[in-house]
Amino acid sequence: MARRTPEGPPPEPVAQRLRVRYAKRGRMRFSSTRDFQRALERAVRRAGLPMAFSAGFHPHPRISYANAAPTGVASEAEYVELGLTRPVDPAEVAPVLDRALPDGLDVVAVTEAHEGALADRLEASRWSLVFRGADGAGVRSALRAFLAADRVEVTRMMKQGPRVLDVREPVLAAQVDEGPDGPVVTATVRHTTPTVRPEELWHALTQVGPQDLPRPLATRLAQGPLGGSGDVGDPLQG
Repeated sequence: MARRTPEGPPPEPVAQRLRVRYAKRGRMRFSSTRDFQRALERAVRRAGLPMAFSAGFHPHPRISYANAAPTGVASEAEYVELGLTRPVDPAEVAPVLDRALPDGLDVVAVTEAHEGALADRLEASRWSLVFRGADGAGVRSALRAFLAADRVEVTRMMKQGPRVLDVREPVLAAQVDEGPDGPVVTATVRHTTPTVRPEELWHALTQVGPQDLPRPLATRLAQGPLGGSGDVGDPLQG
């Protein structure tokens, strides 16, 4: 039986790739990855961007997604890459795309993509966990015990069944500060497979500290390459 092929000319090739940093703020932290994908595909159409499309009977815009934050988590550092059929000025794309997205999904920066895959540059994240109304001494005690441990395990339910993860090993640095709403844990976490989530860090802290620690409000502050001093860099630079 002969294989069917789509009629018409092949899709235009990618002439330029743009990397977009965006934020999930307010109620939009509850949007899922699929929710954002639908919103972005509508936004690039509204913005009139010359998107490249895949081949086949059901072509899709050439958009690459990388390491999205979990549903329910806010972020100041989410990234996607757009494939375009002709070069455009990234500075002109940022405001147009931002206006086309729902409030709370906010474009922070747009740059032309450098060599290499975007996902390869996302080596670590810096997280903020706000423990509203929690006792600061209890949070500090839990973090000290966590950092002193060689291994702290939690269980994540995967599609294939439960999986035990070591939360301690990928945490490169962490500290506690007092914020206006309560103690704030700031942690730098190296990306692993699977990547440790803020909720799992919370569960790990309750294992070694007070079990009544409230669920924190988590925000990703940065995501990118690891520097020599353990800092998280900007994947849009260099």
